[in-house]
Amino acid sequence: MKPATITRDAPYRREETALLYVDLQTIYCTPGLDPSHPELDENHYYFKRLKATTIPNAQKLLKAARAKGIQVTHTIIEALTRDGRDISLDHRLSNIFVPKGMPEGQPIKELTPIDNEIIFPKSSSGVFNSTNIDYVLKNLGIRYLIISGVITDQCVDMAVRDAADRGYLVTLVEDACATYSQARHDTALKAFGGYCWVSDTETVLKRLEDIA
Repeated sequence: MKPATITRDAPYRREETALLYVDLQTIYCTPGLDPSHPELDENHYYFKRLKATTIPNAQKLLKAARAKGIQVTHTIIEALTRDGRDISLDHRLSNIFVPKGMPEGQPIKELTPIDNEIIFPKSSSGVFNSTNIDYVLKNLGIRYLIISGVITDQCVDMAVRDAADRGYLVTLVEDACATYSQARHDTALKAFGGYCWVSDTETVLKRLEDIA
């Protein structure tokens, strides 16, 4: 068998590229709203990183993607029902439940979707496990998937690995992601870095600018 000639950091193609935001939603990006982590306040590393680094970089990526006509997609944790009878066992055990239609469950205001941008509500950690994202991305002709979001070593990790297994060339924008400590972030990148191209916002922005 001939070895593959394409690399994970291959240049993007406009019609084949999508930006995916993972769980950058109000309930998980605002101090005091996440019932599964009541101990986290605005002075915690996680929220400081979100405010100073993750969200500003996610906004830069959004602006560039829209300017280039790149598909913008979001996944949010949200049940299909108001009573949560459809959510996964793991989410039940972890006290993770966002009812259908809950305003705090929507993407943060800095990344508010515009008309025709796609949101995938999920009720498990992995967006490829509990949504039809793979079906939709393939219908859109997507091959290159740029990922930003939270939590680096949980839902972001699963998105990266599952996308790679399904044949996508994944870019993980590490400074547009966050978890609960720098050590956890760094360890996660080492663990799943083999499934993607780990890059940074400025490098990805340059790649997007270079799209003809």
